[in-house]
This record gives sequence, structure tokens and C-alpha cells, in this order.
Amino acid sequence: MKKAVDIHDLAKLASVTDPQLSPDGRQAVFIKTVMDEEENTYRAQLWHADLETEKLTQWTFGKERVSQPRWSADGKQIAFLSDRTESKQLYVLQTAGGEAHAITSFERGVETFCWAPSGKKIWFGANVKDGGTFTDKEEKKEKEKEKPEPVRVTKMKYKMDGAGLLQQDVHQHIGIADLETGSVQQVTAGNFNYLLQTVSHDGNQLVYAVTREENLDFIFRTSLFLYDVHSQEETKILEEEGSFNDAAFSKDDQRIAFVGNTRGYENATHAEVYVYNIADGSRQTLTESLDAPVGDYVVADIQQGASAPGIVWTQNNDLYFQVSVMGDVRLYFASLDGAIYPASGEGEHIYGYAVTFDGERAVIAASNPVNPGELYILDIASGERKALTAFNSAYLEETELIAPEELSFSSDEFDVNGWLMKPYGYEEGQKFPLVVNIHGGPHAFYANTFFHEMQLLAARGFGVLYINPRGSHSYSQIFVDAVRGDYGGGDYRDIMRALDTVLAENDWIDEKRLGVTGGSYGGFMTNWIVGHTNRFKAAVTQRSISNWISFFGVSDIGYYFSEWQHFTDMREPDKLWEISPLKYAENVETPLLILHGENDYRCPIEQAEQLFITLKHMKKETEFVRFPESSHNLSRTGKPNLRYVRLEEIVGWMEKHLNQE
Repeated sequence: MKKAVDIHDLAKLASVTDPQLSPDGRQAVFIKTVMDEEENTYRAQLWHADLETEKLTQWTFGKERVSQPRWSADGKQIAFLSDRTESKQLYVLQTAGGEAHAITSFERGVETFCWAPSGKKIWFGANVKDGGTFTDKEEKKEKEKEKPEPVRVTKMKYKMDGAGLLQQDVHQHIGIADLETGSVQQVTAGNFNYLLQTVSHDGNQLVYAVTREENLDFIFRTSLFLYDVHSQEETKILEEEGSFNDAAFSKDDQRIAFVGNTRGYENATHAEVYVYNIADGSRQTLTESLDAPVGDYVVADIQQGASAPGIVWTQNNDLYFQVSVMGDVRLYFASLDGAIYPASGEGEHIYGYAVTFDGERAVIAASNPVNPGELYILDIASGERKALTAFNSAYLEETELIAPEELSFSSDEFDVNGWLMKPYGYEEGQKFPLVVNIHGGPHAFYANTFFHEMQLLAARGFGVLYINPRGSHSYSQIFVDAVRGDYGGGDYRDIMRALDTVLAENDWIDEKRLGVTGGSYGGFMTNWIVGHTNRFKAAVTQRSISNWISFFGVSDIGYYFSEWQHFTDMREPDKLWEISPLKYAENVETPLLILHGENDYRCPIEQAEQLFITLKHMKKETEFVRFPESSHNLSRTGKPNLRYVRLEEIVGWMEKHLNQE
């Protein structure tokens, strides 16, 4: 019998991401990321694949994280970002061989870049202190002479999860680096953020986003500009409420495609593909007939640094892009005359892709519930594919992975979908406990992808139920919008009806041994559930929300998220309190474990502190585990040792309370 999944399997799994095809379509580069347990971090290296011989070669080594590999137009160079000198800097590697050499050594590193078509220059985006330059060096203070300094806050957007306090006098600007002379020129100026998006194939034009407002507290619109490199003149592509990005020029430079969403349903609005005609300024919505969001909104815990282009053009001016649809992320095709259809199959999560110039083949990064993810060569017309990498094959051969069963049921006016996993060692006639796992967002979704946490719960003897309640992406616009203004209403009914459905259809589930867990919005829902039913015998709430009143003032997104999701703000505290799990703490009878990161700015730790002290004061059974140096993304990108501890806390709590007959 194969071995069961273990917590430390995270260190055995490779994350294979960001495939990039050479201009001639015969080669590819990609990123392979693994855990470094000794250093308690992650290592990401650049790899090369010859698509004709299928030979794989590692191109970078050492203790670094490489990201954003990109080919020059002639295929002779690869540029990428690396943190080998602490901050991310731009490097260039000759494909014929040799060492990569640094192009930048900026104090604040580099955020993004695009090759100029000549291969002799690279456009980039990097942060600059107001009034300074990219190359300014700050005076380094000796540690013993450092003194704490106060921070003056004048805007609501002053902190960000994963980044901490934001420097008010630092903005991102666009520059160009000359590879032959080593010179760097700053192109944009002013106290605004210029976000580089793309460069035309003839090298004469850029697309960037910039919102020229001094205070962005209440500004949620995008301004996209076409910039003429020679005349330095701007042409406005759009200025609209919403988010628009991932711009890409057509191969003839006559059109610009981009992905974006309006604010029709605030952050629940489906993203679309738009095409802008440069000659006449017209715009069409290419995906208007789709009732599903463009892009990847999957919740998972294995893919490190996964990224994919928003759009890829072919030589015939056709386009490819990702769509989150019915629990999958699929590759889609569209033509300018309105044809649109899936170009990949069902039952998987395509989390990275690159398409050949002729549109006939693609290299895709794909995962499913029993495959952590590899690269495949896909023949788009036939659907046939061939594995290009097999980094996780040894793990799959020795480990028993549980294939979940898909389920669908009716809840109110909606069809709701999800998955049920049997426990490792399942035998008919025996009873097993069940854990319900609830995703965050709420506008994200569980998918047909590998999820180590789910596999671990099954390996430790639990059935696992996970669904996409209303509010989840990959379904209709009405479905994803249905949670707004109704937290703890229809979404709660969806979860409980899913539980009733699987209990009625699976006699192996012991209804007296039920557990529930979730993070972020899933943590809110876990708190809500234990305050409204005693059906569960154990619960673990993670990076949760307990009090929407205080959330408004402490979260990095609180001041607008509450208005977008609950249609109210601090002028109506009674409404916020009505949907706050803390209000119902006295009803809690379920033993509750509270897990939270010290550096979580999205759902700050005071949310957990309030819940813990309130429950303790009421003499409820609860414990509180605080994770140092951990942001909201602890479960996905946190320090390896703390990810291990988190998982052990979850399964340990469930074992303690559910393994008693």
C-alpha cells in the first residue's frame, strides 16, 4: 500500500510555473520552486526545455528566487528578476551559455520589465523616492545607532498585507536600461505610480497605467495610456471605474487587448477581455457572451509564484486567455469576429500557459486533484498532450492521493458544486469523521486542482467536504454577486445543505463527528457557523474576521471592503454588528481553535484576540495560536516551519475532538 500524505511532503513537492516560449516556438523556459527546509525559505530556479528533444536543463543555481523569465525578440537572451542580492534586480542571460549578469542594482529593486524589440534595451518599472532617481543610494545606519522614527499617516491607504507600512514618498516609475552602455534613463516623473504594461513590437509605443490623483483613498478607477516613445505624447485608451491591466499589442501593433472589470458589482464583477483599436479609438468586449470570469481565481497551496499572461495574441490576430469556469481554469480561444470557445479540456486547473506564434501548440502548466502540477505540450486542435516535466512523478508513485468525488445540489435558486473526499484507508461498513473546509475570498473558488491541505486531512483519517457556496467565482455573475449584502445568509445555507446532502448519500460519515475549518472569509464563516449551530464537534478558524465594526478601521482594505460587500460603513454600526460572529459568541458550544498571523494586515490579529478573550471570558473551550512573522498568506507562502505547525494544529485539533467515538 502506498504511504499516506504527510505534512512534510510540502518539501518533496516541486512547483512548476510560468512557462515562456522562445520566439520560434522550439524552446521554453520556466520556474521550478522547492522548499529549503534548512534555510526555512523557498528556492526558485530557471530551467530550460528543448521542445524537440524534450531535454530539460537547469539554468540558474544558488540560494535565490528567480521570477518573470522573458525571451528577447531574437531568442538569444533571457531576462529575469532575482533576489540573489536581497532586493529583486534585473538580470540577463545569454541563451548560448555563460553566467547571468546584473543589469540593475537599485536600492528598491525592480518590479516588472519588458524587452525592447532590438534586444539592446529593457523597459522596466521600479520604485523611486520622490525627487530622487532609480540609482540613489540611501545612507546605511549602523544598527547600534539606529533610532526609531515616527510615521505620519495622512491617507487611508497607508499599509498593505505582506508589505507593512507603505512609504508615502515612494512611487513606481518607468525607465529604460541600455544593455550596451549600462546607462539607465527615467522616463516618467511626478508623485504618481506608473505601471508598465507592455511594449509594441516595433518598439515605438508603450502602454502604462497611471492615476494622477494625490489621494487614492476613494479612487478605484484605471487610466490606461498609449505612450509614443519618440514624441513622448500620451493617448488615453480608457479612464474608467474598475481595474484594467495585462495589456498586449496584436502582432501588427494595430490593436491592444487587455483584461479588466468594471465596478458594476464592485470586487465581485466578472473580468472581461477588451480589444482597443488604435486607429479609431473603438473598443469591443470580446468575452461579452461568457458568463464566467477571465483569469485564475483558484484557492490552493502548492503553486509558488504561479503567473500567466492575461492574453496572448497569435499571428492571425486571434487570442488565448484563461477562464475560471465551473470549478476549472481552462484555456480559451477567441477571434476578433466573435468566435469564442475552450481550447483545453475539463477537470483541471491551468495555472500557466504560453502559445506558439501560429496558435497551434501551447505549453501549459496544469494540475488536478491528484497531480500537483507539471508542464505539458498541448496540441490545441486535437487536444492531445505530452508531459514535458515530471518533477513530482516519484512522489506520485509512492504516495496515496485521494481523488475527490464531484457533487452538485440545489440550494434556494442556485445549483451549488463541490467535492467530497473519502479518508485514507477507507473501508465499507466503517464510520469516519468529516471535516468541512471553507475557502476565503469570498470571490475565489475551490477547483479541480491539487490541494495538499485537503489530502493531508484525508490522510489523517477524515472525510473532507469542500464546496463553492454562492459568492464563489467560476460560475455566473449572479452567483458570485449573491453573497454581497447577505453574509451568513444564503452562503451559510449552501454549506449546511451540502453537509445534509453528503450525510444523506454517504452512510460512512459519522454525523456525530463533524469538524469545520476555513481561512479569511472561510474563517468568518467558521466563526459564524459555530455561533449558529452545535452540529460540529470541533472547529478551527484561521486568519478570521469576528467583528466587522473594528475590521473597518484595522484592515488594509476594511474601509472600502465593508461598503462593497455589506453596503454599509461605520455610520451604521448596528448593521455591521448584526453580521459579526462576535455578537453570537455566547451561543458557541463547539471547541474552537484560533490560528492567526502576527503580521496579517488583511484580517489583523486583533480580530482573533477579541474572539479568544470573549470566548475565554464566557468560559468556552478555545485556544489561540499566534504565528510570528506571518502575513495573511501563511498557508501558501509562509515560512516552511510555520506552515508545518499550522497544519499540525489543524489536524491535531480535529483528532483530539473527532476521534472519540
